[in-house]
Amino acid sequence: MSELVNVAVDAMGGDNAPTEIVKGAIEAVKESGKVKVFLVGKENLIKEELKKYQYDEKQVEVVHAGEVIETAEPPVMAIRKKKDSSIVKALYLVKDGVCDAFVSAGSTGATLVGGQVIVGRIKGVERPPLAPLIPTAKGVSLLIDCGANVDARPSHLVQFAKMGSVYMESVMGVKNPKVAIVNIGAEEEKGNALVKETFPLLKSCPDIHFTGSIEARDIPEGAADVIVCEAFVGNVILKMFEGVGGVLIKKVKEGMMTSFRSKIGALLVKPALKNTLKAFDLEAYGGAPLLGLNGLVVKTHGSSKAIEIKNSVLQCITFKEQNINDKIKEKITLED
Repeated sequence: MSELVNVAVDAMGGDNAPTEIVKGAIEAVKESGKVKVFLVGKENLIKEELKKYQYDEKQVEVVHAGEVIETAEPPVMAIRKKKDSSIVKALYLVKDGVCDAFVSAGSTGATLVGGQVIVGRIKGVERPPLAPLIPTAKGVSLLIDCGANVDARPSHLVQFAKMGSVYMESVMGVKNPKVAIVNIGAEEEKGNALVKETFPLLKSCPDIHFTGSIEARDIPEGAADVIVCEAFVGNVILKMFEGVGGVLIKKVKEGMMTSFRSKIGALLVKPALKNTLKAFDLEAYGGAPLLGLNGLVVKTHGSSKAIEIKNSVLQCITFKEQNINDKIKEKITLED
């Protein structure tokens, strides 16, 4: 077996822990012989879940952590005081080089703070952004930032654009990815102070393919590959995506059940419709990486089921194989 990509998984994080977390981790190791998962959390609970599955024991290791950081806890204080928590112990596995990546559906605040404080930022990176993939008519786009930096500066957004370009090109295989900044119109003079100040900086940046502003309505069409914004705007876009998608699927299903004729039609279109709707399922794309750290940290939804955990673990393989951190270092170094 070739060298494995080691991924620490917060087995106690999220609404469905540890059941769905362990299930997703096992599905990942069954699908790929390239990964080993370190399930971090309460050993007795994790081992009880593992009894349900057959798997290659060389690809799974349990690391005991007696504490859990709850969602409502103040992140900084929790990271400092709960040294035996699943999040803190897993992050130290990355910091100490035991693991290449960390995946958690637990406290977003603790994951973000811990990622920066424990794993640490790449030299030159001002603010690590959260960057989820979102489905579009043309495939996927990277939304950067969606939750880490609410009060960003223009220099932060320029770095987001660079890191996002590296990710889309290396992980998703998009050559010369198009970069756009979220705005309320296409004209360069529009926008708030942050957008107006950032626009010319992106326009003059030689190592990205900047295409200008993008309005929210054009994001689902796939008008840009990398969508740059500060975290407040990005989080609103992401949550709207999730909400509208859920409502549309619900309404389509309700419409198909309104009459006998519609039910017959539903049976006929079900296979094609299922494949179409699957492309717009956010869970299929894994979690949001916190880019710009010395190791990979991936945050998944608190309500994550096994499929999102599995895909989050698997995306860590590509991240490692493509040496994303080294490429980000090269991009950021060009600024100096």
